[in-house]
Amino acid sequence: MTKIKGYTCSCCGKYHEELPTSYGNTAPVYYYDATPEEREEGFELDDDLCIMDNEHFFIRGCIEIPIIGTDEHLIWGVWVSLSEDNFNNIKEHWDKQELLEPMFGWLSTDLPCYPDTVNLKTMVHPRPDGIRPFIELEPTDHPLSVELRDGVTIERVQEIAAQLCVNNDN
Repeated sequence: MTKIKGYTCSCCGKYHEELPTSYGNTAPVYYYDATPEEREEGFELDDDLCIMDNEHFFIRGCIEIPIIGTDEHLIWGVWVSLSEDNFNNIKEHWDKQELLEPMFGWLSTDLPCYPDTVNLKTMVHPRPDGIRPFIELEPTDHPLSVELRDGVTIERVQEIAAQLCVNNDN
């Protein structure tokens, strides 16, 4: 298996020692659409769970896309909406060893580098001991779903890194 090495970024022209393979969002997309006052009044948010207006419930999980020819994954930290019952069930069992059944949710993160990802259908696969759940997408022809199924090349990971380059002045 190939080990991922550094790369020269096509965005900033600099050599980076490591190719980023993990990206995340600190809140569901709806949080970013809210005013500071709405955020203060309407959201309960921590690193893994979010409640909006006491009626919308979100959990943070990971879409883990295999990187072809390696043992590594491109990981997107995403938020998924759940029913109140499923949210409470996950919350109750968060730090326990027992495994819960997968549950339906709606992707609530707008991922860059893809066409609209908000409201894609998902299955949330809880993991034991407080490990963020694995997020599986409904098998469709959406590019994110295809990549989850088929994997991505190192070149695609480099392309994403260039698009999200922190040194990008554009």
